[in-house]
Amino acid sequence: MIDVYSWPTPNGHKVHIMLEECGFRLGRDWQVHAVDIGKGDQFQPDFLKISPNNKIPALVDSAGPDGKSISLFESGAILLYLASKTGKFLPRSDRAKFKALEWLMFQMGGVGPMLGQAHHFRIYAPEKIDYAVNRYTNEAKRLYGVMDRQLAEQKFIAGNQYSIADIAIFPWLRSWQNQGIDWADYPRLKVWFDTIAARPAVQRGVAVLAGARKPGTDDKAREMLFGKTQYEKR
Repeated sequence: MIDVYSWPTPNGHKVHIMLEECGFRLGRDWQVHAVDIGKGDQFQPDFLKISPNNKIPALVDSAGPDGKSISLFESGAILLYLASKTGKFLPRSDRAKFKALEWLMFQMGGVGPMLGQAHHFRIYAPEKIDYAVNRYTNEAKRLYGVMDRQLAEQKFIAGNQYSIADIAIFPWLRSWQNQGIDWADYPRLKVWFDTIAARPAVQRGVAVLAGARKPGTDDKAREMLFGKTQYEKR
């Protein structure tokens, strides 16, 4: 059994989707443990043992590569682990594999951090700072443009094969409205988005813990996510 410690955020959804796409089924092959990041569950000692950076998701596989249990944190590392474990969604040829990895790193180094900042300054920041809102909204639009151009002559982000690059990027684009995006400006990317969203495994993945997250963020949650608790020495 694979244990996943997660919350319904883009990074959590990446792992939920990957598991379902790889043929694992929730309740049969893997189980999810809710880590409510608005309540501070990510700072609990047991969770920090497997995720020392106090971020979700984290995974524990009792049947690791050497037959022993293995724990992993960082969603990109988890995607690579599951691709290695199952032989799925990471091409085998070096040329195609490194292309997929290139776009996985694009998500991890650009899409996730920059769209996360757009969410923060457009929605969660206690005061609206025009410079920050404009900076990250414009960066979101730039990244969407990069992906739209990438899809000019191919079906998926890293080529004509569905890969971990698509799985990593898709959940971050589900909040396009919060990022100041107009899909009309990115028609190829919108076709790609709708194609991914229609996949049954993707639909199962984004449904995991969907009812656990409440709309809006109260003062306690804001403090846990963005306040001094986040920065305390542990």
